[in-house]
Amino acid sequence: MAEHGGCCPPMDLFRSEPMHLVQIIIPIESAHFTASYLGDIGLIQFKDLNAEKSPFQRTYAGQVKLGDLEAELIEINANSEKLQRGYNELVEYKLVLQKAGEFFKAAQTSAVAQHREAASDQGPEESLETPLLTDQDSKTDQGKQVKLGFLAGLVPKAKAMAFERILFRATRGNVFLKQAALEEAVVDPSSGEKVEKNVFLVFFSGERAKSKILKICEAFGANRYPFAEDLDKQEQSITEASGKISEIKTTIDAGLLHRGNLLQTIGEAYEQWNLLVRREKSIYHTLNMLSIDVTKKCLVAEGWSPIYATEQIQDALERATIDSNSQVGAIFQVLHTKELPPTFFRTNKFTDSFQTIVDAYGVAKYQEANPGVFTIVTFPFLFAVMFGDWGHGICLLLATSVLIFKEKKYSTQKLGDIMEMTFGGRYVILLMSLFSIYTGLIYNEFFSVPFELFSPSAYVCRDDACSEATTIGLIKGRDTYPFGVDPAWHGSRSELPFLNSLKMKMSILLGVAQMNLGIIMSFFNALYFGNAVNIWFQFIPQMIFLNGLFGYLSLLIIVKWCTGSQADLYHIMIYMFLSPTDDLGENQLFANQKTVQLVLLLLSLIAVPWMLLPKPFILKAQHNRTHQGQSYTPLEGEDESLQVETNHDTHDHEEFEFSEVFVHQLIHTIEFVLGAVSNTASYLRLWALSLAHSELSVVFYEKVLLLAWGYNNILIFIVGIIVFIFATVGVLLVMETLSAFLHALRLHWVEFQNKFYEGDGYKFHPFSFALLGDEDE
Repeated sequence: MAEHGGCCPPMDLFRSEPMHLVQIIIPIESAHFTASYLGDIGLIQFKDLNAEKSPFQRTYAGQVKLGDLEAELIEINANSEKLQRGYNELVEYKLVLQKAGEFFKAAQTSAVAQHREAASDQGPEESLETPLLTDQDSKTDQGKQVKLGFLAGLVPKAKAMAFERILFRATRGNVFLKQAALEEAVVDPSSGEKVEKNVFLVFFSGERAKSKILKICEAFGANRYPFAEDLDKQEQSITEASGKISEIKTTIDAGLLHRGNLLQTIGEAYEQWNLLVRREKSIYHTLNMLSIDVTKKCLVAEGWSPIYATEQIQDALERATIDSNSQVGAIFQVLHTKELPPTFFRTNKFTDSFQTIVDAYGVAKYQEANPGVFTIVTFPFLFAVMFGDWGHGICLLLATSVLIFKEKKYSTQKLGDIMEMTFGGRYVILLMSLFSIYTGLIYNEFFSVPFELFSPSAYVCRDDACSEATTIGLIKGRDTYPFGVDPAWHGSRSELPFLNSLKMKMSILLGVAQMNLGIIMSFFNALYFGNAVNIWFQFIPQMIFLNGLFGYLSLLIIVKWCTGSQADLYHIMIYMFLSPTDDLGENQLFANQKTVQLVLLLLSLIAVPWMLLPKPFILKAQHNRTHQGQSYTPLEGEDESLQVETNHDTHDHEEFEFSEVFVHQLIHTIEFVLGAVSNTASYLRLWALSLAHSELSVVFYEKVLLLAWGYNNILIFIVGIIVFIFATVGVLLVMETLSAFLHALRLHWVEFQNKFYEGDGYKFHPFSFALLGDEDE
């Protein structure tokens, strides 16, 4: 950095790491080892040199194959499903044989009884229970006998009535149907779900009727099974089905035991295998980004890496060559380019959450000043200005201490969205709580109750009875309270006017100081990149305008505090514009104040055209001088090439649009002039939220806790304590914390960062195995 500008000593996080574009030519036999070792160090971001190719056209598409255990598990599952289906079919078949056999046995018994009755009565009457498959009476004409067919199976009980009606209508009543409900639900072979079913036996005549019945069975999901007419064959089928059921049951149990053992083996090594597979997948994904040489003997890689990582990358390439037994080593070389490098900040677990706050607004342009350095202090401090109460700060400190002490445990667990966000910002909350304790001590508020922590109050009563404390007021009888607000102010008639004045002026001082810091950072950016135009025609007029108005207001506030003057600052600032030549009278704070105001007002007016007019004309002149009579600019080195890209948003050979540049500068000037007013007013939110937090604390303390105490009833007091705790936690420690956090976020993103931070860079995403756990599969 000293070579680039020499404006400041090296500082971690202040500027992103210097980067360079590298090219690596890798022999094909050492490609896997090279990618693996580079993934271990995680310090190179590869460029996709095959962007025009589809995923299926790339060199290493589909390299990760299924493992043997996974293939075996898939085969076991498939076989288990087939066996289970066969088992369920045999169970249904056995039930059909048993139930339908009962139909035939009942019909046979009925037929025997009828024959005996016919023999005795010599005049038998036909009965509906007479078997339909037996031969007709000997008196019947043999030529008129009809051979009946039958089908047996299972139909869902819920569809049984509809099944019977459709059969009757489709065959015009020329069927005979018998049904019997099963006592227990059976597992359907097709769906694998338990279903209550009926066994059916349907008798028909003719192939046409059979065809209709088969279609109806298929439509109703009725499973059909073969059934013998002979009773002996039925018994034999039942015996065979029972034997097969027993065999399949034994096979299924053995398969389940084997699958359980296999799953246990897989489960024990799952995490290791999962990591290995994800590593392999990421390696081949990276190799697919490389271009292959025409000889197909080497791969060409390009990517960004920090300059400090050059030696580590070269060591990884050497190890890959040795371990792969390659005869040729990889070639590493630096490429010179005008392309803007990615932004990379080396952070740790403490600074990472603060850098995340900045990156949420926009990633810093390559090597521009990083507001994250100042955010570490200014963000929790501005939060604490709005949240100042050392009692509430201690509560936040205890809560975040739990997260910090158990961070090893929580970092390995899957947390919910809100908990994950809170845990990620634990160190931000830590500093927020510490600063809240500090500002709470300044405000002298502990759950809105003041304490004489550092010394007794400087104010005493006028008499022993202290009867005039709330009317005329107290008198100063001791030395000034050494730190923070004197506890005597709390509860007095002048508490609100005093604290309002204090916090409002303090908010303006803090706001002007932070905005000045932002403008000063723009100076360091311009100095670092060698942009003199921005120094003379942006930084200087902005400093003059902001401090000529609001810097002067801050000075008046400090002078008024130091002198104890009764001057009206509103009157001074308003008439500084409306009547700058009038005498100040009693509002004069120092000698020659009117002259100073006239000079500041004149400089502020001059600063506006100073910002607006010169810069577009100077840029146009620079562009014309650079491109006059030449098509290309000579490149003296890598740093200059990067500087050209950093300083100019347009490509070298694009036309210079003066109107566009002028309009952009006009917008920028108007934005700054109006923003100087609106941003200063925006910092008054520090006063507003601090007042709201304090008043809410007073309400909960006086109207809940003290009110419950005043009833002299232990039950009411316990209820009051519970309500006070829930109100404090829910409103002051959760809602107010979130509110103050968001307002502090806005002050940093808008009021502070817009003074110097472009935030239009892109983040450095290296190929690293350490980041695999953070990525979604």
